[in-house]
Amino acid sequence: MAKLYYRYGTVGSAKTLNLLAVAHNYRNQGKKVLLLKPQLDTRFGKDSIKSRAGLEMAADVLVRPDSNLLELDFEGISCILVDEAQFLSTNIIDQLREITMKKNIPVICYGLRTDFRSNLFQGSMRLMEIADSIEEVKATCQYCNRKSIMNLRRINGVAVVEGPSILLGADETYAAVCYPCYVGQIEKAKAEAGQVLCETSV
Repeated sequence: MAKLYYRYGTVGSAKTLNLLAVAHNYRNQGKKVLLLKPQLDTRFGKDSIKSRAGLEMAADVLVRPDSNLLELDFEGISCILVDEAQFLSTNIIDQLREITMKKNIPVICYGLRTDFRSNLFQGSMRLMEIADSIEEVKATCQYCNRKSIMNLRRINGVAVVEGPSILLGADETYAAVCYPCYVGQIEKAKAEAGQVLCETSV
């Protein structure tokens, strides 16, 4: 039976670059791959899968929460690659699991583990629960040399912990950081906000 793989990392850890490299290798061997991504991810265009390094491929399937992936044509497909898997619903992850069993096609999912508040996304939670193989794509903290494990959201350059779990953005919105730097940036933002409030009330 084919396996379900989950490769996760913080923002900017070259997850999409890894996906595109895997797709290139399969195609270079004359094999067919199926590229999937959530329909809501429109940062680089409706059907574009693009890495921060500039490499880009077109997605074959745009996945909605109510999509039925089992109805797709899998004839000749050697591998399924999924970008931004954290945004997928539990139902979609379960369908990908079912495809590995019924179609005997390996599925490799790439995505974030947690949101900017350190909470698991729905898709990443389900992958953590049922994937055969879980691998971390490592990167370093933006502020030091420790390994990044957190996705820090910044609005106008200031760290925030309020807002919706899903807010599409790139380097100007998110930073990959270690836990100590994450806490430090949040505390710094709170202190500065308090200072502004005090100055305003004087």
